[in-house]
Amino acid sequence: MTTRADLLPVPVPGVRATRWSTDELYAGMKETYAIGRIEAGRSEWWSRGKVWRCGPGSLQILQPGDVHRDVSRDGPGTGQCVTFSAQMVESAIGKVYVHTQLAADDERGAAFHRLHHAVRAGADRLEIEAAVAEAIAALAALGDAQREHTRPVRRAIELLRERLAEPVTLDDLAAHAGLDKYHLCRAFRAQVGMSPYAYLTRLRIMRAKEMLAAGVKPRDVAPQVGLYDQSQLNRHFRRIVGTTPGQYARSA
Repeated sequence: MTTRADLLPVPVPGVRATRWSTDELYAGMKETYAIGRIEAGRSEWWSRGKVWRCGPGSLQILQPGDVHRDVSRDGPGTGQCVTFSAQMVESAIGKVYVHTQLAADDERGAAFHRLHHAVRAGADRLEIEAAVAEAIAALAALGDAQREHTRPVRRAIELLRERLAEPVTLDDLAAHAGLDKYHLCRAFRAQVGMSPYAYLTRLRIMRAKEMLAAGVKPRDVAPQVGLYDQSQLNRHFRRIVGTTPGQYARSA
Protein backbone atom coordinates (compact mmCIF):
# COMPACT_ATOMS: atom_id res chain seq x y z
CA MET A 1 0.00 0.00 0.00
CA THR A 2 1.57 3.28 -1.08
CA THR A 3 0.67 6.95 -1.34
CA ARG A 4 2.77 9.61 -2.99
CA ALA A 5 2.14 13.36 -2.99
CA ASP A 6 4.31 15.95 -4.74
CA LEU A 7 3.93 19.69 -4.30
CA LEU A 8 3.74 21.78 -7.47
CA PRO A 9 5.04 25.36 -7.63
CA VAL A 10 2.20 27.90 -7.57
CA PRO A 11 3.26 31.60 -7.58
CA VAL A 12 0.08 32.80 -5.84
CA PRO A 13 -0.01 33.27 -2.04
CA GLY A 14 -2.69 31.19 -0.33
CA VAL A 15 -2.84 28.64 -3.16
CA ARG A 16 -1.27 25.19 -2.93
CA ALA A 17 -1.20 22.39 -5.50
CA THR A 18 -0.38 18.71 -5.09
CA ARG A 19 -0.16 15.79 -7.49
CA TRP A 20 -0.91 12.48 -5.84
CA SER A 21 -1.07 8.78 -6.54
CA THR A 22 -2.35 6.12 -4.19
CA ASP A 23 -3.80 2.66 -3.79
CA GLU A 24 -4.82 3.35 -0.19
CA LEU A 25 -8.09 4.54 1.30
CA TYR A 26 -7.87 8.11 2.62
CA ALA A 27 -9.82 9.63 5.48
CA GLY A 28 -9.53 13.16 6.85
CA MET A 29 -11.10 16.56 7.40
CA LYS A 30 -10.35 19.46 5.07
CA GLU A 31 -8.80 22.64 6.41
CA THR A 32 -9.06 24.63 3.18
CA TYR A 33 -11.26 24.94 0.11
CA ALA A 34 -10.06 22.07 -2.06
CA ILE A 35 -10.67 21.30 -5.73
CA GLY A 36 -9.46 17.84 -6.65
CA ARG A 37 -9.46 16.39 -10.15
CA ILE A 38 -9.28 12.65 -10.73
CA GLU A 39 -6.98 11.70 -13.60
CA ALA A 40 -6.97 7.90 -13.38
CA GLY A 41 -8.78 5.28 -11.36
CA ARG A 42 -12.27 4.97 -9.93
CA SER A 43 -13.41 5.07 -6.35
CA GLU A 44 -16.32 5.56 -4.00
CA TRP A 45 -16.02 8.08 -1.20
CA TRP A 46 -18.22 9.40 1.59
CA SER A 47 -18.85 13.04 2.46
CA ARG A 48 -21.79 15.01 3.87
CA GLY A 49 -23.87 11.94 4.56
CA LYS A 50 -23.72 10.30 1.13
CA VAL A 51 -21.46 8.12 -1.01
CA TRP A 52 -20.12 9.59 -4.25
CA ARG A 53 -18.69 7.68 -7.22
CA CYS A 54 -15.88 9.31 -9.17
CA GLY A 55 -13.77 8.54 -12.22
CA PRO A 56 -11.33 10.28 -14.57
CA GLY A 57 -12.17 13.94 -15.11
CA SER A 58 -14.53 14.31 -12.19
CA LEU A 59 -14.02 17.15 -9.73
CA GLN A 60 -14.25 16.83 -5.96
CA ILE A 61 -14.99 20.18 -4.33
CA LEU A 62 -14.71 20.45 -0.56
CA GLN A 63 -14.68 23.28 1.94
CA PRO A 64 -13.10 23.71 5.38
CA GLY A 65 -14.62 21.29 7.86
CA ASP A 66 -15.76 18.74 5.27
CA VAL A 67 -14.93 15.13 6.14
CA HIS A 68 -13.73 12.96 3.23
CA ARG A 69 -13.55 9.20 3.69
CA ASP A 70 -12.75 6.75 0.88
CA VAL A 71 -15.06 3.73 0.87
CA SER A 72 -13.56 1.66 -1.93
CA ARG A 73 -11.02 1.98 -4.72
CA ASP A 74 -10.94 0.16 -8.06
CA GLY A 75 -7.18 -0.06 -8.48
CA PRO A 76 -4.60 2.73 -8.04
CA GLY A 77 -5.70 6.31 -8.51
CA THR A 78 -3.91 9.49 -9.55
CA GLY A 79 -5.01 13.08 -9.49
CA GLN A 80 -4.27 16.68 -8.67
CA CYS A 81 -5.59 18.89 -5.89
CA VAL A 82 -5.55 22.69 -5.71
CA THR A 83 -6.42 24.31 -2.40
CA PHE A 84 -7.29 27.87 -1.41
CA SER A 85 -7.01 29.22 2.12
CA ALA A 86 -10.35 30.00 3.74
CA GLN A 87 -9.29 33.63 4.20
CA MET A 88 -8.50 33.99 0.51
CA VAL A 89 -11.88 32.65 -0.62
CA GLU A 90 -14.10 34.20 2.03
CA SER A 91 -12.53 37.65 1.77
CA ALA A 92 -13.42 37.60 -1.93
CA ILE A 93 -16.86 35.98 -2.04
CA GLY A 94 -17.87 35.27 1.56
CA LYS A 95 -18.58 31.81 2.94
CA VAL A 96 -20.01 29.50 0.29
CA TYR A 97 -21.66 26.10 0.30
CA VAL A 98 -20.81 24.13 -2.81
CA HIS A 99 -21.54 20.88 -4.60
CA THR A 100 -19.24 18.12 -3.43
CA GLN A 101 -18.67 16.58 -6.87
CA LEU A 102 -19.03 17.61 -10.52
CA ALA A 103 -19.01 15.14 -13.39
CA ALA A 104 -16.26 15.36 -16.00
CA ASP A 105 -18.63 16.88 -18.57
CA ASP A 106 -20.38 19.32 -16.21
CA GLU A 107 -20.03 22.81 -17.73
CA ARG A 108 -19.89 24.37 -14.24
CA GLY A 109 -16.46 22.81 -13.80
CA ALA A 110 -14.81 24.56 -16.78
CA ALA A 111 -13.01 27.18 -14.67
CA PHE A 112 -11.69 24.50 -12.31
CA HIS A 113 -10.35 22.45 -15.21
CA ARG A 114 -8.60 25.54 -16.64
CA LEU A 115 -6.94 26.10 -13.28
CA HIS A 116 -5.75 22.50 -13.11
CA HIS A 117 -4.40 22.70 -16.67
CA ALA A 118 -2.51 25.93 -15.89
CA VAL A 119 -0.97 24.50 -12.73
CA ARG A 120 -0.02 21.25 -14.45
CA ALA A 121 1.62 23.16 -17.34
CA GLY A 122 3.61 25.43 -15.02
CA ALA A 123 2.01 28.54 -16.52
CA ASP A 124 3.31 32.00 -15.67
CA ARG A 125 2.03 33.98 -12.72
CA LEU A 126 -0.47 36.14 -14.61
CA GLU A 127 -2.16 33.13 -16.22
CA ILE A 128 -2.41 31.27 -12.92
CA GLU A 129 -3.66 34.37 -11.08
CA ALA A 130 -6.41 34.74 -13.67
CA ALA A 131 -7.27 31.06 -13.43
CA VAL A 132 -7.44 31.30 -9.63
CA ALA A 133 -9.74 34.33 -9.82
CA GLU A 134 -12.03 32.52 -12.25
CA ALA A 135 -12.07 29.40 -10.05
CA ILE A 136 -13.04 31.40 -6.96
CA ALA A 137 -15.80 33.11 -8.96
CA ALA A 138 -16.97 29.65 -10.05
CA LEU A 139 -17.16 28.62 -6.39
CA ALA A 140 -19.44 31.59 -5.77
CA ALA A 141 -21.62 30.52 -8.70
CA LEU A 142 -22.05 27.12 -7.04
CA GLY A 143 -23.00 28.78 -3.77
CA ASP A 144 -26.71 28.22 -4.32
CA ALA A 145 -26.23 24.48 -4.39
CA GLN A 146 -28.50 22.49 -2.11
CA ARG A 147 -26.81 21.97 1.23
CA GLU A 148 -26.50 18.35 2.26
CA HIS A 149 -26.58 19.19 5.99
CA THR A 150 -30.00 19.60 7.56
CA ARG A 151 -30.78 22.85 9.36
CA PRO A 152 -30.17 21.48 12.91
CA VAL A 153 -26.75 20.10 11.91
CA ARG A 154 -25.82 23.35 10.14
CA ARG A 155 -26.76 25.33 13.22
CA ALA A 156 -24.73 23.00 15.45
CA ILE A 157 -21.69 23.43 13.19
CA GLU A 158 -22.13 27.21 13.25
CA LEU A 159 -22.18 27.25 17.05
CA LEU A 160 -19.08 25.05 17.29
CA ARG A 161 -17.21 27.41 14.98
CA GLU A 162 -18.41 30.54 16.77
CA ARG A 163 -17.55 29.22 20.25
CA LEU A 164 -14.44 27.27 19.32
CA ALA A 165 -12.44 28.71 22.23
CA GLU A 166 -15.25 28.39 24.78
CA PRO A 167 -16.76 25.46 26.68
CA VAL A 168 -19.72 24.01 24.78
CA THR A 169 -22.14 21.43 26.16
CA LEU A 170 -24.38 19.05 24.24
CA ASP A 171 -27.37 20.84 25.72
CA ASP A 172 -26.01 24.12 24.28
CA LEU A 173 -25.79 22.52 20.84
CA ALA A 174 -29.23 20.97 21.05
CA ALA A 175 -30.85 24.23 22.14
CA HIS A 176 -29.16 26.19 19.34
CA ALA A 177 -29.97 23.51 16.77
CA GLY A 178 -33.60 23.19 17.86
CA LEU A 179 -33.40 19.40 18.12
CA ASP A 180 -33.14 17.09 21.11
CA LYS A 181 -29.59 15.99 21.85
CA TYR A 182 -30.13 12.31 21.05
CA HIS A 183 -31.42 12.93 17.54
CA LEU A 184 -28.85 15.69 17.04
CA CYS A 185 -25.94 13.39 17.86
CA ARG A 186 -27.22 10.75 15.47
CA ALA A 187 -27.86 13.27 12.68
CA PHE A 188 -24.50 15.00 13.20
CA ARG A 189 -22.52 11.76 12.91
CA ALA A 190 -24.53 10.61 9.89
CA GLN A 191 -24.10 13.88 7.99
CA VAL A 192 -20.68 15.14 9.15
CA GLY A 193 -18.89 11.83 9.65
CA MET A 194 -17.89 12.19 13.29
CA SER A 195 -19.30 13.21 16.66
CA PRO A 196 -19.70 16.89 17.63
CA TYR A 197 -16.83 16.50 20.12
CA ALA A 198 -14.48 15.01 17.51
CA TYR A 199 -15.44 17.73 15.03
CA LEU A 200 -14.82 20.49 17.57
CA THR A 201 -11.45 18.98 18.48
CA ARG A 202 -10.37 19.03 14.84
CA LEU A 203 -11.55 22.63 14.48
CA ARG A 204 -9.42 23.53 17.50
CA ILE A 205 -6.36 21.79 16.09
CA MET A 206 -6.89 23.55 12.75
CA ARG A 207 -6.91 26.89 14.58
CA ALA A 208 -3.84 25.84 16.58
CA LYS A 209 -1.94 25.13 13.34
CA GLU A 210 -2.83 28.58 12.02
CA MET A 211 -1.61 30.23 15.23
CA LEU A 212 1.62 28.24 15.33
CA ALA A 213 2.32 29.09 11.69
CA ALA A 214 1.77 32.77 12.58
CA GLY A 215 4.44 32.58 15.29
CA VAL A 216 2.37 32.10 18.46
CA LYS A 217 4.32 30.12 21.05
CA PRO A 218 3.00 26.58 21.64
CA ARG A 219 2.54 27.29 25.36
CA ASP A 220 0.19 30.18 24.52
CA VAL A 221 -1.99 28.30 22.04
CA ALA A 222 -4.03 25.91 24.21
CA PRO A 223 -6.18 28.45 26.10
CA GLN A 224 -6.88 30.37 22.90
CA VAL A 225 -8.34 27.31 21.17
CA GLY A 226 -10.45 26.04 24.05
CA LEU A 227 -8.12 23.32 25.37
CA TYR A 228 -7.36 22.93 29.06
CA ASP A 229 -3.56 23.01 28.91
CA GLN A 230 -0.54 22.29 26.75
CA SER A 231 -0.67 18.60 27.66
CA GLN A 232 -4.13 18.27 26.14
CA LEU A 233 -3.01 20.27 23.10
CA ASN A 234 0.03 18.03 22.66
CA ARG A 235 -2.07 14.87 22.87
CA HIS A 236 -4.68 15.91 20.32
CA PHE A 237 -2.14 17.61 18.05
CA ARG A 238 0.08 14.53 17.86
CA ARG A 239 -2.90 12.24 17.19
CA ILE A 240 -4.38 14.41 14.41
CA VAL A 241 -1.32 16.05 12.83
CA GLY A 242 1.27 13.36 13.56
CA THR A 243 3.78 15.62 15.27
CA THR A 244 4.03 17.90 18.30
CA PRO A 245 3.05 21.59 18.29
CA GLY A 246 6.68 22.56 18.83
CA GLN A 247 7.91 20.50 15.89
CA TYR A 248 5.12 21.83 13.70
CA ALA A 249 5.94 25.42 14.67
CA ARG A 250 9.61 24.94 13.75
CA SER A 251 8.77 23.41 10.37
CA ALA A 252 6.17 26.08 9.63
